[in-house]
Amino acid sequence: MKKLIFLSIALAMASVVVLSLSFKPETVRRKVDATAAKDSVGSVKAFKLVYKVLMSPRCMNCHPSGDVPLQGDDSHLHTMNVKRGVDGHGVYSMRCSNCHQPENDPGLHLPPGNPKWALPPANMRMVFQGRTPRQLALQLLDPKQNGGRTKAQLIDHMANDSLVGWGWHPGVGRTLPPMSRNAFVAQVRLWIDKGAYAPGVKAK
Repeated sequence: MKKLIFLSIALAMASVVVLSLSFKPETVRRKVDATAAKDSVGSVKAFKLVYKVLMSPRCMNCHPSGDVPLQGDDSHLHTMNVKRGVDGHGVYSMRCSNCHQPENDPGLHLPPGNPKWALPPANMRMVFQGRTPRQLALQLLDPKQNGGRTKAQLIDHMANDSLVGWGWHPGVGRTLPPMSRNAFVAQVRLWIDKGAYAPGVKAK
């Protein structure tokens, strides 16, 4: 009887050991996979492509360093003394919607349009103009500067916001960003999925 009890205990202990060993490799694999997902070189490489799009006139003109929107492929100051205003839609009678309709006006260099046409508001200016790649990356990742967006919401904004999408449908006479929107969004995803690294500071 004692032999049977001892044998039962031994078999039970062996089962526990086997089960514990069977779970260890999976735990290790999960840790390795999580580590492998981070790739600072790949993340920075992706952001540098994102940066080229964000610094193109189609994006930067609505993200100026001052309170005057920019115009044209040369990003000159908007004529007619247009200003940002508190809400980003202009000031007094000089509202963006006075000239910028829900769609582009047909014809060469006529006012572009979108239902959401505006600059970012004064309390969340989201400046692109003059930003280095590192500065812009850190700004985009900061909810206090990016409109309160998480990383997932930042991707969604780049992928689905209609005003962002206007950059690839700017009307006659305006150059497009340096890559398609789908390619741009793919690079945004890569940048964030690989760790959302900001380009480093260049050595002097």
